[in-house]
Amino acid sequence: MQLYNTLSAEERAQLIDEAGKERLTLSFYAYAKIEDPKKFRDDLFIAWNALDALGRIYVAHEGINAQMSVPAENFEAFRDTLEVYDFMKGIRLNVAVEQDNYSFLKLTIKVRNKIVADGLNDETFDVTNKGIHLKAQEFNNMLEDPNTIVVDFRNHYESEVGHFEGAITPDVENFRESLPIINEQLQDFKEDKNLLMYCTGGIRCEKASAYFKHQGFKNVYQLEGGIIEYARQIKEEGVESKFIGKNFVFDHRLGERITDDIISQCHQCGKPCDNHTNCSNDACHLLFIQCDECKAIMENTCSTECHEIIHLPQEEQIARRKGLQVGNKVFRKGKSEALKFKKSGEFSTQTLAKAKPETKDIRQKIKVKKVLIGKGEHYYSKSKIGQFLIENKELSVGDKVLISGPTTGEQEFTIKEIFANGASTEIAKVGDQVTFELPFRVRLSDKLYKIL
Repeated sequence: MQLYNTLSAEERAQLIDEAGKERLTLSFYAYAKIEDPKKFRDDLFIAWNALDALGRIYVAHEGINAQMSVPAENFEAFRDTLEVYDFMKGIRLNVAVEQDNYSFLKLTIKVRNKIVADGLNDETFDVTNKGIHLKAQEFNNMLEDPNTIVVDFRNHYESEVGHFEGAITPDVENFRESLPIINEQLQDFKEDKNLLMYCTGGIRCEKASAYFKHQGFKNVYQLEGGIIEYARQIKEEGVESKFIGKNFVFDHRLGERITDDIISQCHQCGKPCDNHTNCSNDACHLLFIQCDECKAIMENTCSTECHEIIHLPQEEQIARRKGLQVGNKVFRKGKSEALKFKKSGEFSTQTLAKAKPETKDIRQKIKVKKVLIGKGEHYYSKSKIGQFLIENKELSVGDKVLISGPTTGEQEFTIKEIFANGASTEIAKVGDQVTFELPFRVRLSDKLYKIL
């Protein structure tokens, strides 16, 4: 019985690409009493793996928290797998505003102590005694009430690129830090103020609203379904958006645009920008905001040090990062001095620029036909030469290729000259180690496709 992934992320991406079918990115959560989280986890894996559902899911005695990618054609069958459980009957599924077939490339279901790490050890705290849920228009109306305090219960890197007007945006790196900070900050407003809160999909506010009611706050409200559901409602109902900018999401996309306002800056040069990326140095992987110009100059790295490291031989890079634990430092290091324009804490609502409408490439409508022919092995930065191993079919001078990888993205290139096993050639065959000039860096995880 299969209870784990058998394909790598790259192999899964290739299968999705070849299938050419639409997938839906969605999220949901439910607080419930689960007696045996391990069995619950295994049952879900079996059911969802059969439907080609992918995602990152946490289960615990207190419930389930899921962010997933599901084939559109299997959506109803997926919903049926939830209806089996009483506590998930009729559950709201937050479908993403912007879709990406590659948002998740593995099915990972983990058993944890809690589905949201809150740092609380209070046995008298009842997570089901939550605040009042408000729909988009109701939320907007309460925002206009001068007796309302609105709090963003997300992290600093989330609120930096988008938030509600007038919101308190705690300078925190995780949810458990925000609870005591906000509790102390609002001690004098328990009786007479409306405490209005929001987060990405609602799960953090579900727990936060119950916590603040437990702390004695009388008027506690939360945005139903979080920013994701808010975005859907304002679009369908023609409601004015009081949220400005981007909604950060925890998948491959790293964000979906709610309004065309850009309220943040490139952390390296200060230009208006709200595109998050991860540093391409495997020993860093820092999450930060980087504009296209800095991305090209710095080759997707966050600092001069990291830029120098990615040009070292792979063996030396591996040796340098041996024993390093990056983990949650990915977000914490975003406040390093290397990033001159990084901000956190109280953000302004000033629009620095407007996002340009995305132009739909005809290739998005007509499927690009391509075949996987090899994989990346090395990049010689001084001479700007990429090295690949041909594993399938042939590669010829004049062929148009696509080089694809998690950090490299998708780069198209026409082959002008090939060296196979050190000698110039017109055609490279299976088993040949080939090199050719490339204007961009390639990595070990990159795939080489020939466009047909």
